Amino acid sequence: MYPDHRGLRFAFNASADIAPKGSPRAFVPGRVTELSLQGCFVETSAKLDVHNLVLLKISGLDEPFEAEATVLYARATGVGLVFREIAPEFRPVLQKWMLKLLDSQLAPI
Repeated sequence: MYPDHRGLRFAFNASADIAPKGSPRAFVPGRVTELSLQGCFVETSAKLDVHNLVLLKISGLDEPFEAEATVLYARATGVGLVFREIAPEFRPVLQKWMLKLLDSQLAPI
């Protein structure tokens, strides 16, 4: 768990696909390594500019998740995304993942 001015972020590990909005057939694979209610970090070879709008699909877990996001920052290893729009059917998925992550951090050792 990483508390900062953007809220709680958690280490996370799930497959993802990311594409510039408007190019849904241009998905590039990646891996989500950090997750928060506001966004995530995706390790990917996709070259995306800051402020670009993207479509994000996270899979490899019990339920899929999709969101529109904006590239907040870009690094050589991937991109930091802030969620812009999450469809109502995907909000409970994100909330469930966050509760599981929080619960695992607070569980006694």
